[in-house]
Amino acid sequence: MTGRMAAASLLPSLPFGSRILIVRLRSVGDIVLLTPALQLLKEWRPDLLLSVLVESRFQALLEGNPDVAEVLLLDDSAGIEKIVSRARSIRKLRQRKFALCVNLHGGPTSAFLTRFSAAPAKAGFAHFRSQASYDFPIPDARAILNQETIHTAEHQASAFFWLGLPRREVPRARLFTGLEAEDWWRQKRLELGLREDRSYALVHPTALYATKQWAPEHFARLGGYLEREHDLVPVFSCGPGESATLDAVEAAAGPPIRRLQDAPLGKFIAAVAGARLFVGNDSGPAHISTALGRPSVVIFGSSSSAIWGPWPRNGTGRIVQNFYECNPCPGDRCYRFDRPECILSVRTEQVQAAIEGLLKPSQHGQSEPTKENPPPSEDRL
Repeated sequence: MTGRMAAASLLPSLPFGSRILIVRLRSVGDIVLLTPALQLLKEWRPDLLLSVLVESRFQALLEGNPDVAEVLLLDDSAGIEKIVSRARSIRKLRQRKFALCVNLHGGPTSAFLTRFSAAPAKAGFAHFRSQASYDFPIPDARAILNQETIHTAEHQASAFFWLGLPRREVPRARLFTGLEAEDWWRQKRLELGLREDRSYALVHPTALYATKQWAPEHFARLGGYLEREHDLVPVFSCGPGESATLDAVEAAAGPPIRRLQDAPLGKFIAAVAGARLFVGNDSGPAHISTALGRPSVVIFGSSSSAIWGPWPRNGTGRIVQNFYECNPCPGDRCYRFDRPECILSVRTEQVQAAIEGLLKPSQHGQSEPTKENPPPSEDRL
C-alpha cells in the first residue's frame, strides 16, 4: 500500500479484520464529536477494528462504546518520564500492526505518534504541520462536503468520507455509562439531598475562557427559576480547579447550592445522564449532555455555535447567543471591546425562553433558537 493509491479506495480496499488507529488526543468536545464517525465506520464495515488513542484523562468518553475495539492511552508525564512514556507508546502501537493510521488531532505529538506507528498508510488533514508524516493528505472538510460551514462532527467524519467511507448523514454523538458510575451517582445524589423521585437540572456555569462564561449571578437567578417554575432541583457542577465559580454562584444565590465538583469524568457522565435538563456554557459538558440525548440549553459567547453547537442541529439542544461582527474569535480575550460583550450581553430572559421551548414544546414549538442582536437590558453587566 503506497501513497500513490487513490484516497477514495483506501478504506474499501483494507483486508477483512484490518486494524485502524485513530489519533484524537483531546479534548472532551472533540472526542465526543468523533463518535459519529466511529459509528459510521462500524455500520459500514463491522469487520474493522478501531483503536482510538486519547490522553488518559479522557478515557471515560469512549468506555462502553461498541464501535471501539480498544482505547489506547497517552499519559500526561513530564520530563524524562515523558520520553520513556512516548517510547512505550510507540512500541505498543507498532505491536498492533495497524493497516491505517488517521490523525485527527494535528499537533506535534500526534504527528510523531502517527509517523512511527508503523501503519503502512497514514492520513491527516492537509493543513496539519509535519506533512511528511502522512501518505494521504486530506483536503479541507468544506471542499469534501461542499458546504461553507462545517460542524466539528461533520469535519471529523469528512476525513473518512475522503478515504472511501460512503457518504451519508452524520448521526448524533453518543456516550455510555458504566454500572459503577451509575451506582456512584445514586449514592451521591442522596448525599446532595436529592431523592430518586425528584427531577433535577445539571447547571454548568464554568468555561475555559471568560469570553465563554456567563455571569455567576445569572446562573444563580436561573437556579431559582428552574425550581420555582419547573420543579427542577438545580445541581451546579464544575471541574477540577473551578470551585471559585461555584462560590460566586452561591454568594449570589444566598442559600447554599447543591454542588457536583471534582467528579471523575465517567461519574460526571452518569450525573448528566440522569438529568431532566442541562444548562451551561459552551464547554465539554454541553457536548456530553447532547450526546446523552438530554434536553440542553447552551450559552455561547466568543466561539462559533455553527461549528461547536449541539449536534445534531435539529436534536435536543438549543443555542442562546447574541451575534457580533467579531464572532467568532480566538476567545482567550476580547479583541474588540473592553469586556466580552458577546457573552455578557446574554439576558436571563433569553435563556429562560430557550428552556421553555424545550420543556414546554406544545406551547413554544420546536423551532430553531432565535439568534438576535442584543437589545439594551437591565440584565447586561
